[in-house]
Amino acid sequence: MPVIHETPKHGPIAARSWLFAPGDSEKKMTKAMEGEADIVLIDLEDAVAPDAKAAARPMVHDFIKANPEQRGRLWVRINPLDGPHTLDDLVAIMPARPGGIMLPKVYGRQDVETLDRYLEALEVANGIEQGSTPVIVLITETAEAMFHTGDYKGAPRVVALTWGAEDLADSIGASSNRNADGSYSFTYELARSLTVLGAATAGVTAIETISADFKDLEALKARAEKVRRDGYRGMMAIHPAQVPVINEAFTPTEAEIAEAQEIVDIFAANPGVGAIGWKGGMLDRPYLARAERLLRQAGKL
Repeated sequence: MPVIHETPKHGPIAARSWLFAPGDSEKKMTKAMEGEADIVLIDLEDAVAPDAKAAARPMVHDFIKANPEQRGRLWVRINPLDGPHTLDDLVAIMPARPGGIMLPKVYGRQDVETLDRYLEALEVANGIEQGSTPVIVLITETAEAMFHTGDYKGAPRVVALTWGAEDLADSIGASSNRNADGSYSFTYELARSLTVLGAATAGVTAIETISADFKDLEALKARAEKVRRDGYRGMMAIHPAQVPVINEAFTPTEAEIAEAQEIVDIFAANPGVGAIGWKGGMLDRPYLARAERLLRQAGKL
């Protein structure tokens, strides 16, 4: 079982699979934790009915506290700041020192800054190092948030950005977010593009949204591989069966590593060269940057 160590206060997080588990089911939280997910997202928002949230909070607290060796993997999706549950969520779970927080349905960077103030006070109250609780932000679930996807550079605690299509459709009054062939329509592909651009601007990790059809693993594999090529570094999951597919898709292959190393070695052997011939074509500095990034992702650089 993978163990994610304490996340640094700043910078991107290297985590491929983010598996949701309902916070009102100890059985499902345990099953998620015992699997291969890099991050287990214990959900106090959509997965828990409003009248069950009060009972779920101590369950989540107790579950995290009972598994201290896995604490870095056990993150919590709290309820959004524009509702009545956020502070109750945080007061209940922070004494257990969760590995991180997912903030949904933001309207912009100001919501991250508000969460930072809440977390700072609760860290002090619970003897936790200030600023040490990282955050992943769902930055496209409201129409207003779409205009602020590039505003998270330097935002406190943020280590990753992700997006969602269902709540965005609700926010704009759309009857569907899909084309006739099942693909996302333009607005939602725009949300995906803005998220990866926002993450690159902020210097944090871009995480792809869920694939709701957890039985279609071939479609999941194709999508995960596609978004990885686009710049995403991980993906959310709603079922344990999706996790191995996601982990494999976001892990560089031996062939990719070998090619990247060859490119790095060629430039190292020719210092000061801006472009160099290779396999019948030309390599320039962007190729070197991509090769170095892949080697870092694979832990080879």
